[in-house]
Amino acid sequence: GGEQQMVAMGRALMARPKLLLMDEPSMGLAPILVERSFEIIQQVHDAGVALLVVEQNANVSLSIADRGYVLSTGRIVLEGKASELLQHEELRKAYLGR
Repeated sequence: GGEQQMVAMGRALMARPKLLLMDEPSMGLAPILVERSFEIIQQVHDAGVALLVVEQNANVSLSIADRGYVLSTGRIVLEGKASELLQHEELRKAYLGR
């Protein structure tokens, strides 16, 4: 599943954007495609495109992010470098399942 997500991402990239906004890019994708999708997102970022990604899969999204923001009921409750957020004890328990 997830062909529509992949087509939407491809169409957006054809415009060669400077900024790409993505809302739940892993939604509806098979697990193997989630990994591949985020590899592509990382390549897009490495090519110089600024990205704003809204994603519930915190492990995957923080693994490719520079910064992260954690929202609760519409408010920022935690923010920082992605590498630091991945190590944050409360965040790991609440969102990362560790």
